[in-house]
Amino acid sequence: MKIVNRGFITITPLQAFWDWANEFESEMEFSAEDGVEPNVYLITEDFFEIEPLIEQNFKKIFKNELSMITEDEAEWPEDRTMETFLNWFDIEIGSTVFDLEKSDLKGEKL
Repeated sequence: MKIVNRGFITITPLQAFWDWANEFESEMEFSAEDGVEPNVYLITEDFFEIEPLIEQNFKKIFKNELSMITEDEAEWPEDRTMETFLNWFDIEIGSTVFDLEKSDLKGEKL
C-alpha cells in the first residue's frame, strides 16, 4: 500500500442536477435516489480551508459533470455559479488517499 500525495473531492449529484439531466434522456429518468456513485477529483493534499478550495475548482468540476450528460455547451445552464454548484452536488473533501494496488498510477489528460 502507498499513500498518494493528493487530497480528494467527491461529487455526488443531487436532485437539481438530475432534473436538468432528465431534459436530455427520454427513455430513462434519473433521480438522486438511484444511488449513483460519486466522482472523485484529486486535489492538493495541503489545504487548510475548504471554501477557497471549492472556489478554486468548482468551475472545472461543474463543466466536467455537465459534459457527462451533454457535450453541447449551449445546452448547459447559464447559471454556473458556486451557489448553483452547491445546490446541484453533494461535496465531501478529504486529505488522505491510499493506493492499494501494486501497479503505478497512470493518468490521461482530458
